[in-house]
Order: sequence, then structure tokens, then C-alpha cells
Amino acid sequence: MTTESNIKKFTILHSNDMHGDFLAEVKGEKGKLIGGLALLSGYINKVRKEEENVLYVISGDMIQGSIIDSEYKGVSTIELMNYLAPDVVSLGNHEFDYGLPHLLFLEKMATFPIVNANLYIKQYNRRLMRPYLIINKAGFDILFTGIITEKVMDSISQDSLIGSFVSLEEAKKEVGRITNAYKNEDIDLTILLTHIGYESDLELAELLDPDWGVDIIIGGHSHTVLEKPAEVNKILITQAGVGSDQIGRFDITIDDMTNSIIEYKWQLISIDDDLCEPDEELEAYIDTFKEEVDNKYNNILTKLAHELTHERREIETPLGDLFADILAESANCDVALLGSGSIRLKKIGPLVMLQTFLSCFPYDDTLTIYRVKGTRLRRIFSHIMRLENRNSEGECYQVNQKVRAVYNDSLHSLVSLQIDQENLVDDKIYTICLQGYHANNSMNNLGVSVDELRMDGSSRVASTSVQDVLEEYLRNNQNLSRKIENRLQYIQ
Repeated sequence: MTTESNIKKFTILHSNDMHGDFLAEVKGEKGKLIGGLALLSGYINKVRKEEENVLYVISGDMIQGSIIDSEYKGVSTIELMNYLAPDVVSLGNHEFDYGLPHLLFLEKMATFPIVNANLYIKQYNRRLMRPYLIINKAGFDILFTGIITEKVMDSISQDSLIGSFVSLEEAKKEVGRITNAYKNEDIDLTILLTHIGYESDLELAELLDPDWGVDIIIGGHSHTVLEKPAEVNKILITQAGVGSDQIGRFDITIDDMTNSIIEYKWQLISIDDDLCEPDEELEAYIDTFKEEVDNKYNNILTKLAHELTHERREIETPLGDLFADILAESANCDVALLGSGSIRLKKIGPLVMLQTFLSCFPYDDTLTIYRVKGTRLRRIFSHIMRLENRNSEGECYQVNQKVRAVYNDSLHSLVSLQIDQENLVDDKIYTICLQGYHANNSMNNLGVSVDELRMDGSSRVASTSVQDVLEEYLRNNQNLSRKIENRLQYIQ
């Protein structure tokens, strides 16, 4: 038992929502290189060399979002993450995008530990992943555990074997279970690697029992950029945006007598070539993947009339309008709802290479047409346009040109909904097309159940690949253009 204080300094570097962001970008007047794994690795290597006690952690969503990742179904990502050698990683929802069996294969590939406390194989009441990890650094024991967003239940909702304690109250109990069983007087620091979104992190921190000794929550999922950590219930809460353009850095001093942080400094570090030299070996390794992808996909798909943007998923965007219009035309439906999060780039064009399109829209999903009454359609728009849904954690949508909807934030109500310039008729049947992911999880995403979607008439699959529909349309139509039309309008 410790009888006198032992004080040590630690540096904790953290990333989240990297989404296969492997390559550096050239930005600014001087052509400065920004982000990319080679520069990120260069900075991590630099800190590991300069500082004595360094840990690097990732809070989920390493997978999905780039053509290199999707071409290799995450194998390339895990190989590159092995090169970065994080000390511990937690799961995000996109780790499940290639299916549960493939995730378990990727987990076996990983040379780093992956922790998650609240995913279970239901039949046997056994956790799917390693629930916690205790890292001993400089004689100090640091306990890590992971908590997943309930979004993961959407991804694996058709897998009856897997269940999760996904509400904040249940997540709290899982944290308590881990800390009660494994936290003792020798644990000097307890860190949660969550993937539930920043606002949910704040709520979770409020629920946690102070006696459990959680010191830090390092989160993900909401892509939140912070100037400083929040502090709730004496727990520091932080996140590091999205991609590889930045990294979070804690410099903390710990007293093992009190098992507490006595001093800390946190920074969000911008990764660029002024900060460090790129890791040349990793750069060469990334190039082996990039060369194969370039050879296969580096050809012209289409030429747009001008650049189309998708700045934020919570608002209508020109690129979102175009993609939603293509789906509506292809399916010959009244309403097309395109998940805004399906669009992964902030801008494309005027010249669009096939490689760029596949990076922009990496999700290959079905497109299904449903027949629903106006009353049900009104419920759907009332749900997706809610103010509380328009945050970094809600499912937001782009809609086709026929739709005009107005929502009053002050009244928390849908003011009007028009389809093809006519007010919605409650008893009239309308056709709506949805991506498979959003239809299969319609209660969470749209506020109506799958059974309700099918209640007013038959449904049919319009396409087994949304990606194919968009690609073929773009290939055969040049000089396409879109501007904001206030299809979804919000008033006070």
C-alpha cells in the first residue's frame, strides 16, 4: 500500500472519428500540408520521443469514409492503425459497417487492444469485446473502458445474437460494474473512451457515482471541436473533432496517494507540416494502397456546372439536393429522404473523378419505396425536423425538389408540408424512398416503425445499390447544377 505521494506527469494523445482519413491535403496560400496519417504519425512519434510517459488512444470510428478503407473493407485501416500503435481503442458505430463477423476478423488483425463494456452476446450474457484494460505506466495504473453509442444497435439490429445496454442509465451501470470490480487503491486514473456524442457524454458524466472514480471522458461520434474540456461531476470531458487534421493532447500530473489529477493542460493540436515531419515509412506504406485504388478508380465520372458543397449535415446543401433529386427521379417517387451523413465530403466538382465520388458516397445500400398516408408523412417530417434532432447526434436528411417543409423551432411543430406544390392531404397515399439503413431503423430515425411504413400499402426495392444509381446518373449527365432552395425551412 502506498504510504507517501508519488507524483508523475503523463501525456495522453487522443483521436476520434478518423474515418479512413489517410491522406494529407494541401491548404492555404503557401500550399501547407494539413492532416493525413503520415503527418499525424510524425507528431505522435515526436511526442513519444520528447515526453517520458505518453499514451495514444482512439475513441471509435477508425473505419469508413474513404475509398481506400471501403475498397479493402477496413483491412487497410487496421493495418495503418497497427503502424500508429495506439495503446487502446474503443469501438464506434462505423466499426460495424462491414458486418459483425468482419469486425471480429478486424479485431483479430489489430495489434492494439480494443475495449468495450456494453456489447453483449445475449444468449450467453458474455461481453463481445474486452471490457477494460489496465495500463501500467511509470508505476501508475490507468484503467480504460469503452462505451458505445446506441447507433451501433441500428447497424446490427438484424443480428439477434448481439445486444447492448445502450441507454445512458444502462451505460452508467456498466461503468459502475467495471469500476466496482476492477478499480482499487492501485488504480491511479480512470478514463472512459466513449462513442455516444458530446451532449450524451455530458449527461453520462452527471449520472456517474463519484465513488467510481472516473476522471476523464474522451469521446467521439458527434465530431465536436472544443476550445477546452467541459467539467461535469468533476469529470473532464473532451473530443477532437473529426479526421486526422487535429489531435487532442492532455498533459496531466497525477498523485497516486489521492488517485487524482492535480494539474492538467489540454490542447487541440492542428496537424500540419509546420508542426512536424511526415513519417516517411508510413507515407510509403499508404502509397501502396493508394496506388492500387488510383489505378482502379482514377478516371473521370462527370463534369458538374460548378462546385457543389455539403458543409454540414444538419442543413440543406446543393450536393444533398442533387443526390436526393437523382434518387427521387430513379425511384419515380414523391419524396426521397437521403441520409445527410451518407455524404462524406464537404465539396466535389466541377470535375468529378470516380475515386472522388466513391469517397464522397462510400455507402452501398438498398433503396426501397414505401406507400404511406399523408398523416404518416407528416409525422416523419415532424420527427426529422425537430430542433433536438438537428445536432451532431441526430439523423438529418436531404430531400428532393418536390418537397417544401417549414418547421417552427419556437413552437416545436411542423408548420406546413407541400409535395409538388400542393399542401399535404392526410388521407392521400404518397410514395417515399429510403435507404435500407434508415428504413430498417425507422423508429429511431424517422419516428415511425417499420410496420407502420408498410401499413398503408406494399413496398418494393427500387435498387439494391444507391451508390450504383448515383454513379450511373452522374456518368450519363453532364453540367449538373444545384443551389439552395429552402426545401427544408426553419423559422422562429
